[in-house]
Amino acid sequence: TLRGARMWEFLDRFINVAAPTIRDFRGLPFKSFDGRGNYTCGISDHTIFPEIELDKVTRTIGFDFTIVTTAQTDAEARELLTLLGFPFRKTGSAA
Repeated sequence: TLRGARMWEFLDRFINVAAPTIRDFRGLPFKSFDGRGNYTCGISDHTIFPEIELDKVTRTIGFDFTIVTTAQTDAEARELLTLLGFPFRKTGSAA
């Protein structure tokens, strides 16, 4: 669990550094909200983060992370995460 400064640092690196390096990345899907204002995202390759030393990687691993917000609805959470810069898919783009 990340909170405070470590959480903000992770989100900043994910949004601004790691996500743009994902091959064929077209944005995060909106369908990953849980109905209560939280968002879960799956990453299939941890090497998208620049601090990973590629020469020491023997195999890639994936992970999920969940953003727990104080939003009461998915619409509120979507607006919050959009304002924070989350790279969501443009409306109408393919999955």
